[in-house]
Amino acid sequence: MPADAPAPAMTKEELADLIREGVPLVGNFGIVVDSLGAGTIRLRLPYKDDFVRPGGTVTGPAMFGLADVALYGAVLSLIGRVELAVTTSMTINFLRRPPPVAIVAEARVLKLGKRLAYGEILLFSEGDPEPVAHVTGTYSIPPHDPVTVAVSHYRVDDAS
Repeated sequence: MPADAPAPAMTKEELADLIREGVPLVGNFGIVVDSLGAGTIRLRLPYKDDFVRPGGTVTGPAMFGLADVALYGAVLSLIGRVELAVTTSMTINFLRRPPPVAIVAEARVLKLGKRLAYGEILLFSEGDPEPVAHVTGTYSIPPHDPVTVAVSHYRVDDAS
């Protein structure tokens, strides 16, 4: 994150607690928040035998859940704790078969509006620079206090 980039609207710890408590299905996956910036996040899904499907690969539903919560975190990093922000659409393209190791998600918000946020997520097998999946998604944002940081990291001037 550049030195002049705004701070995220939530801390890593606050977001990790929200994922664990507010999204219990995915929260029970053991997801770790590695880094958080304004509009960006890096999560890690630790390897578990429960996430392996026949053929020795990580199951799609586990990767989809990781991607979904990654975009949720990236959106909340901009708007704060607006828990009722929900997925309206998400598309995952599996690019190659991941081995049974931890999966890393790197998400970023590409467009933040008043009611919708759009972003993308790349999923990687831990230790491999080539992505195993590319995901795009849209979140619906309920009415909330005004956002004071644009995705581009330019401050919104309240005086104008």
